[in-house]
Amino acid sequence: MNLPVMPPVKPMLAKSVKKIPPGMQYEAKWDGFRAIVHRDGAHLVIGSRTGKPLTRYFPELVAGLLANLPPRCVVDGEIVIAQGGRLDFERLSDRIHPADSRIKLLAEQTPASLVAFDLLALEDLALLDVPLVQRRKALADVLEGVGPPVYLAPATTDPQVAQVWFDRFEGAGLDGVMAKPLTLPYRPDARLMYKIKHERTADCVVAGYRLHKTAGPAVGSLLLGLYDTQGRLQHVGASSAFTMQRRKELLEELEPLRLAPGAAHPWAAWEDQTAHEANRLPGSQNRWNSGKDQSWVALDPSRVCEVAYDHMQGTRFRHTTQFRRWRPDRTPESCTYDQLEEPVGYDLGEVLGTTT
Repeated sequence: MNLPVMPPVKPMLAKSVKKIPPGMQYEAKWDGFRAIVHRDGAHLVIGSRTGKPLTRYFPELVAGLLANLPPRCVVDGEIVIAQGGRLDFERLSDRIHPADSRIKLLAEQTPASLVAFDLLALEDLALLDVPLVQRRKALADVLEGVGPPVYLAPATTDPQVAQVWFDRFEGAGLDGVMAKPLTLPYRPDARLMYKIKHERTADCVVAGYRLHKTAGPAVGSLLLGLYDTQGRLQHVGASSAFTMQRRKELLEELEPLRLAPGAAHPWAAWEDQTAHEANRLPGSQNRWNSGKDQSWVALDPSRVCEVAYDHMQGTRFRHTTQFRRWRPDRTPESCTYDQLEEPVGYDLGEVLGTTT
């Protein structure tokens, strides 16, 4: 491979803001795997956000990219999987699997797509220093008439249209809106764009915590649960954005709730991987890092906290939540899925200008 921008490349990133800023290019915020695609003839590399290759996990996408991308280019985009007219991040996560046979089967059952939104290089020309508005035009030109599984991300410079996207696209599983300065060059691993995401609150049971990995005796994250319709406490996510001082305070504060090893707990079977098939438990194997320590400390599930979250992915919070406050006025049994707001459904095909 011999391109003007060579792998690995870390993608340009965004910082969170509360409102849609004026005077920019706006795009939907896709909920998938960020990917930098390098193609040089028959050679193709799909790089992840960290720079590690994703190529082997998406064989069907490799074929589609070779059929649709220019012969020599570097494209920034998002790998997504759609099910039932909306994005499905859990099906996407299933792809990170060690067995080629499993990957091949999933590629046939739930094929992936690439939504392209930036162009870093074309032929022998590096575009990193070219303003976004010119990179976008070049991307639209080279992808004109492109077919599945490659899509050109819709974009607008009208903030009112962006607000409509923010309000409506969540029903198709999207994550919010991106805002990008029109004169912005491409700067890998720099937070120079803006993201505007939905935020809601929920009351959750605090049923455990993980210790901080590097700071000595301190809480790393709180493990959160919600009760399903069968009365089972399901692990739905974590909250971890605390100052170091607060982490140490939490360790002392939660000590009276700490259960002895072997004590009864709704998630006591977490070390049995087969138990994860029927219930959502903490400590399932990390597909990105099989050696990661997934151990946690069990707490008596009697305390409730309010957290802020952006959106749900199936039966769990898609991202880490933000701790807001303790809720001594709420009982654990009242923390159910019923309190969660459901976005109005919106077909992904309408976002992309296609039918699904």
